Amino acid sequence: MGASLSSLTESESTAANGGRPSLGDIPENCVACVFMYLTPPEICNLARLNRAFRGAASSDSVWDSKLPVNYHQLLDVLPQRENYECVRKKDIFAALSRGVAFDDGNKEVWLDRISGRICMSISTKAMLITSGEDRRHWNWFPTEESRFHVVAYCQQVWWFEVSGSVKFPFPPDIYTLTFRVHLGKFHKRLGRRVCNFEHTHGWDLGPVRYELFTSDGQHSVSEYSTHDSDQDDASAYLKRGGNWIEYKVGEFIVSSSDPATEVRFSMKQIDCTHSKGGLCVDSVSITPSDLKARKRKGVGVSTYQ
Repeated sequence: MGASLSSLTESESTAANGGRPSLGDIPENCVACVFMYLTPPEICNLARLNRAFRGAASSDSVWDSKLPVNYHQLLDVLPQRENYECVRKKDIFAALSRGVAFDDGNKEVWLDRISGRICMSISTKAMLITSGEDRRHWNWFPTEESRFHVVAYCQQVWWFEVSGSVKFPFPPDIYTLTFRVHLGKFHKRLGRRVCNFEHTHGWDLGPVRYELFTSDGQHSVSEYSTHDSDQDDASAYLKRGGNWIEYKVGEFIVSSSDPATEVRFSMKQIDCTHSKGGLCVDSVSITPSDLKARKRKGVGVSTYQ
């Protein structure tokens, strides 16, 4: 679509365009059929071309194809439960893609704006942390780098364990569960982001074990060490850039959203022969497995959006 299409949209009808056809002559229902094969951002961009495209871009039939098959169940988690039977599907998609917080704001679910598939993030605030209430071992600090604006910081422990669960009507799909962590403590100094590794120790002496279980019997286990050379020297990468990374726990398959799938997950290093500390734990994410390509086998760089 370049200058030629632009000239076609200058008038809404053939008569007003000296007998030449224009995009305004395409029936709205035909445009709607084409829109069903496009992504939501593409539809919104094309809606600006003319009246027929705007009408098609608001069609319930178009946006019904972009919503999950069980979107009615997802509406139940919205804080303001309105009568969505009278709301356009386009507005429902917009509401769900903005993200909906639930469980006291410690969990958030949203639709991916390109594919319309379900994604979820779970704050460490919604998890159980061994010795998490003891400020000698754990504390919390606010940050804009987290979707939930707060992260847990492990200062020093012998028994490290973080676990949680979620029960949700995930639409049928294959999902990947990851933990988002950060080695060292970061802060701003003179407007620049700096990392402090003063308390970072013990993680090179043994791997961290990650597990997930589902209510229908699926189970996955992964082990990673921040000093594992098989992970492309993840420790050196972290210390150079001080970035968040995601550790992949595993995948699980949802074949039906009824009943809702319960997922339990954990991250632990319980070798009590040595202490460990200096690690931030932000959240757990659950996303469709093929939605985001991983840059490394098992470990991928994460940028909060």
